[in-house]
Amino acid sequence: MKAPASAPTPGSVAEPPEPRWLTDDEQLVWRSFIEGTTLLDDHLDRQLQRDAGMPHVYYGLLVKLAEAPRRRLRMTELAMLAKITRSRLSHAIARLEKNGWVRREDCPDDKRGQFAVLTDEGYEVLRRTAPGHVEAVRQAVFDRLTPEQQKSLGEIMRIIAEGLQPAEAGADLPWLR
Repeated sequence: MKAPASAPTPGSVAEPPEPRWLTDDEQLVWRSFIEGTTLLDDHLDRQLQRDAGMPHVYYGLLVKLAEAPRRRLRMTELAMLAKITRSRLSHAIARLEKNGWVRREDCPDDKRGQFAVLTDEGYEVLRRTAPGHVEAVRQAVFDRLTPEQQKSLGEIMRIIAEGLQPAEAGADLPWLR
């Protein structure tokens, strides 16, 4: 039987399928998304560096800890909530510890586990920094969008985030690395 024209012959390599290139409209959306998120990240980092001497990621960690019961979370849970690698979290927590804003505590029921705990000093930094940060977020995002656009943005970003966090075992997610 003769092999179909698209099947590789013995010793040959199959050509990869043609990529699904973005349309011109999709390319505009994608580039707008990248430019907007890059500029927003930079804007928020600069505001937080100026007001509190910390990057946006560190501020997010302090917020997660402030919202947690007893202002403490297991390191693995904090990495998952922050959507960052365990290595990046460990480095960030070390810097926050150096500032006196966070401390680590051993987990009593798991000798390998640790908690990150927001200190009173860290909570005070967060309390002082939050008004300027929320104003920067409001000016950069919410003041520019109608209520309908805000709702759409939330729905779109939720769909994207859910699609990038598959529930099956073995998923390559930052906090599992």
